[in-house]
Amino acid sequence: MNVQNAPEGTIRAALRHGQFRKLLGGLAVSQIGDWLYNLALVTLVYSRTHSALWAGVTTAARVVPIVIMGPIGGSLADRFDRRRLLIACDLARLALMLLLALVAAAHLPILLAPVIAAAATVAGSPYLACTSAVTPRLVPDADLPGANAARSAVTALGVIVGPALGGVLLLGSPALAFVVNAVTFAVAAAAVLAIPAGPAFAVSGTKAERPSSLWHDVADGAAALRAHPEAVRLVGADIMCSLVYGMQTVLLLLAARHAGLGLHGYGYLFAGIGAGALIGTSLAGRVMRLPHPRAVLLGALAAVGLPMLVLPWASFAALAVALAATTGVGAILVEILTETALQRSLPAEVFGRAYGLALPASVAGIVAGSLLAPVLVSLLGGTGAMLVAGGAVAGYGLLLRPRPARADEFGRSGASVPA
Repeated sequence: MNVQNAPEGTIRAALRHGQFRKLLGGLAVSQIGDWLYNLALVTLVYSRTHSALWAGVTTAARVVPIVIMGPIGGSLADRFDRRRLLIACDLARLALMLLLALVAAAHLPILLAPVIAAAATVAGSPYLACTSAVTPRLVPDADLPGANAARSAVTALGVIVGPALGGVLLLGSPALAFVVNAVTFAVAAAAVLAIPAGPAFAVSGTKAERPSSLWHDVADGAAALRAHPEAVRLVGADIMCSLVYGMQTVLLLLAARHAGLGLHGYGYLFAGIGAGALIGTSLAGRVMRLPHPRAVLLGALAAVGLPMLVLPWASFAALAVALAATTGVGAILVEILTETALQRSLPAEVFGRAYGLALPASVAGIVAGSLLAPVLVSLLGGTGAMLVAGGAVAGYGLLLRPRPARADEFGRSGASVPA
């Protein structure tokens, strides 16, 4: 089967649209660069400080600004031409990567590394909101699930390819890895430049209609989410999956040891999650064509929660990896369902602001889960903590048990502009 006769809603169908392929190609290269950069950054800081605390602070410097700056990034995505904003984000991060390469090569004070990392995250804060807002204008509505699945797939591939490439580059110097990441931002900017300017990137509404302050921007985004309960429920589901993922960063250490994999098996379990995510992206288009959306969401949440209920008794390595992979399938399906629902249901003129609240909330779930897991382990033991993780997400799914479908369920309003 070629892309021209692929079923609607699949990744292959989304790839029929040339302008989307350009955007996706730039994203793929950038994602690989981001993950090799993450490896190089932590390696640089640890090699210079020999401190796990410094490594943790550096990782936090990359993540925390997403939570804080997400609403501002969403506001910018609703105020300025998104083509120019995407390119500006890429060029700013390119310059910061070159500066980070200078820190590594010239042995400048290592304190600069987390500071530059935080600045790079801030510079990229409008990027995901812009990308999500542009995607429905590059593909027809029927192919939107496949387009979102494709974007998730390149992220999953970046998790696999980026660290592997980063490991090779680190045989030379961390500076080389930062330079390569700078090049990926240049490629991503060129990919956006290759898409003609026009309606796909234009913001909706006039300047007079836009809020005058950030507070009003945030309030408008929150109001838009509240006005679409189905989208809010899906955002809640995505946050629950992020919470479990954050807990897995701790709990899978225990699961790997129990399954006889040893501590090195921790990486195998996370590789299983990544492999499951890739499988989930291939299933997303077909799953989203099923007639009962809430039942689909419930099934995806069950795929995240139920394996966590079984994992404490997984004494075999293959079973533990399979359970981890199943959580990856479920989590990516929830992510794609959420993204598509937001794109279809939220008004175009406030999409960036609403997305700028939903995305940081999901990232905050990962942070909260990583902090909650050690507390639960100390109180309940590893088995109890895994049961709480699985029970929480499965319980949320039960709250969303299917009801008779309504015409607007999961949102199908909003025009798209096919490429």
